[in-house]
This record gives sequence, C-alpha cells and structure tokens, in this order.
Amino acid sequence: MNVKLTQFSEDIKQHFAEIPTGRKVLLEKLATYLQDKLDSNDQSKLMFICTHNSRRSHFGQILSALAAEYYQIPEVQTFSAGTEVSAFHPNAITALRSIGLEIKDTENSSNPHFIVTWGPTHSLVAFSKLIDDEVNPKEHFAAIMTCTQAEENCPYVAGAEFRLGLPFDDPKSYDGTAQESSMYLTRVHQMATEIYYVFSLLKK
Repeated sequence: MNVKLTQFSEDIKQHFAEIPTGRKVLLEKLATYLQDKLDSNDQSKLMFICTHNSRRSHFGQILSALAAEYYQIPEVQTFSAGTEVSAFHPNAITALRSIGLEIKDTENSSNPHFIVTWGPTHSLVAFSKLIDDEVNPKEHFAAIMTCTQAEENCPYVAGAEFRLGLPFDDPKSYDGTAQESSMYLTRVHQMATEIYYVFSLLKK
C-alpha cells in the first residue's frame, strides 16, 4: 500500500465516531459474520451488489480489499455485481484514483476491464457484471446490497449465506454538476469509514 493510501486509511479511522448508531448496528452484524468465518479458519467472500455495478458496488469491493490489506486480514476476498450490466463509471474511477489507487484500463469497449492496484502484489480486475458472472462466487458468500433498488428488485441472491441491506446515496445524481467531484469523494469517504469500521472490529 503506497504512502497516499496509507494516509487515507489512517485518516478514515478518525471518523468512526461519526457513523450513526443505526448504521453501526448493521455494520456489526457484518463484523460478526466475518469474525465467525475467521474463527472457523474459513475464507470470507463479500459481494457488493448494486443495480448497474458501476459506482457504489465497485466502491464497496475495492475499499473492502483495501481494508483487508490495511488490517492484515487476507482471508477476506471481495467481489461486486449488478442486477444489470453497464460499465465502471469514469467519475467513480476518478474518485478512487484521487485517494491513491492506480487504475488502468485494458481495452476499449462499452464495458472495459480495469486493473485496480494498491500494492506491488495486490490488485483486482474491475468491470460491470451480473451476480452470476463466472468471476463471482456461487456459494458461501455475503451479499451486501449497496442500493435500495437492488435490495427491492433482488430479494433472493442464490448462494448467499448472509445478506445485508446497506444502502448508500447514489453519487450519480450529481453527474454533470459543480458538485460532481466532491460528492463522489464524499461517498468514497463514507463507504470507507463504514467498511474500515467493520474490519477494525475483527480479531485474527
């Protein structure tokens, strides 16, 4: 993890007290699920699900991978998906680059694949995909629903052994406005704060 990402992680920890009590209750349920996996020496798989797998679900997957690295819990694997396919949105990519992530596209298409890197041996491939895409787990995973629409339209996620509705406001509503950059970064910081809080509760 580079210096900028390490500083980002250190800064995020200072905001745990700002998480509303009701959200902490939900986050602690996820922490309990992950702790049970750790206690059983099982690998944990988190799939973040939104409608288009273009913004918030990518934030969830990537920030969870960062948190796992920061807290040194390699047993956690992270994934993302949508109920529809679109593309990893450029504004989301810009926001993640601004905190220190290296993101490179590998092709020119309507749904390009991007390599997201946060260390010499740590990276993942990000692109928009459905829940049942071949790269995603088929069983024994936690489904984290990051938007209300996906929560309502996908009441059952096949193979999920744990499901949590954890909606975040969509930064898409600020696309093309003067607040675009700041609101995408606000959402990154909010999601990172909640995700890092979960990982801070885990004991190896």
